[in-house]
Amino acid sequence: MRFERLVPMLQVSDLSATRAWYEATLGFVCTADDGTGWCRMERDGVALMFMRNAHLGAPHATATQYIYVDDVLGLWDQVRHACEAEWGPQAMPYGLTEFAIRDPDGYLLSFGGKSAA
Repeated sequence: MRFERLVPMLQVSDLSATRAWYEATLGFVCTADDGTGWCRMERDGVALMFMRNAHLGAPHATATQYIYVDDVLGLWDQVRHACEAEWGPQAMPYGLTEFAIRDPDGYLLSFGGKSAA
């Protein structure tokens, strides 16, 4: 037996707004939607699931969703007008360049890629 993949499922306050933000800001597409408060969004093999379950309370997470990208500065250039950086972009001492943003529910999304030599 082996694990095949990890797909975070994040509680959201407004599924339609979340879906629209991920599509417009990061270029994700919705690949599944059950019509009752759940959807799966994907881009380039990276997947996130979102759900709306009022009984769980307000959306919250202490984990960072870290996404490796092949052109971190190119991605920053595409998204910087649509959101504010929590940090970066900055070259890290371990050889990656990173930046982080927050989605509409406050989830921290950090993007990293190899620094230019």
